[in-house]
Amino acid sequence: MKQGERDLLERAQHGDLRDYIGRPVEERATVSVGPEDTLLVAYGRFKLNDVSQLPVLEGERIVGRNPPLDIIARDIIFGEGPVWDNRAKQLYFTDIIGDTIWKWKPGVGQEVVLRPSVKANGTALDLERRLVVAGWGGRTVFRQEKDGSWKTLADRWQGKKLNTPNDIVVKSDGSIWFTDPPGGMYNVGMVGPDVQRYLETQPVFRIAPDGALSAVCEDNVYPNGLCFSPDEKILYVVESRGVPNRKILAYDVTDGGTRLANRRILIDAGPGGTPDGMRCDIDGNLWCGWGMGSAELDGVLVFNPDGKPIGRIALPERCANVCFGGPKRNRLFMAAAQSVYALYVNTQGALGG
Repeated sequence: MKQGERDLLERAQHGDLRDYIGRPVEERATVSVGPEDTLLVAYGRFKLNDVSQLPVLEGERIVGRNPPLDIIARDIIFGEGPVWDNRAKQLYFTDIIGDTIWKWKPGVGQEVVLRPSVKANGTALDLERRLVVAGWGGRTVFRQEKDGSWKTLADRWQGKKLNTPNDIVVKSDGSIWFTDPPGGMYNVGMVGPDVQRYLETQPVFRIAPDGALSAVCEDNVYPNGLCFSPDEKILYVVESRGVPNRKILAYDVTDGGTRLANRRILIDAGPGGTPDGMRCDIDGNLWCGWGMGSAELDGVLVFNPDGKPIGRIALPERCANVCFGGPKRNRLFMAAAQSVYALYVNTQGALGG
């Protein structure tokens, strides 16, 4: 880790960046599969302790009774944007403040893909398995080509610079959807060279397979994480600056998969609730990265398609984003403040997640 990155990490641990990075990592974690059942585990290769009194709950069904939890990557400052490449059998993820796109492969470990990365945030894979990136600090969406070069896919809307692309997903028709809040212009340690805002709204954008850019949603206050339901009939979007609380909104995908309609609140996160990046499993459950400013909120919360909480994975640091991966899409990867965790679960991620 470079000295400048260590300085940022030290500032975070003393509170200057606590809202963005989290607290110092404590050597513990918990898994909760019901409102009253929290199980302590040990550090390193985590293992649950006593499960003898655990009732059979929906959360237990999808998380399991004795799941090992691994730390697969360390020495990052603000982990984000995980996506699994099943062809290459590797995970991509980003470190926004560390200004790096990483890849991790079992048996190999971490390797740098791009540094500097224009403070890259969310990542996805297109239908040709090319890495697509929300360039948070660079105010751009770009893609790695087959020859290793990088191509800009979007950087302006109606002649004006984008805000700061945050999270990104690819639909089965090849279209690319991304959120564009202004946070990369003012979040400490995440800003690029241009901090002037040019757009009046904070859209969710769609890049069509032919490259055309359209705004599919402009009624969201700081759109953040997003994902599709397994059948792609619903798009879920986190509203990070909703009043009075953060929310997870649901929209119907209409007009042949090109527009959104019927905005509604699926989940009100409540006071202090902080959903961030999220993915769906094959049953439509939402697995949401969670936590900022309060230790009891750190980890992953799981909701059923009706928005009811059914499980929680509590980590020793905030979790910004998640994805499913592994050969069977049954391993949950969790990009947290200073680490990336992995956990085998009793379900599979929906295609594209």
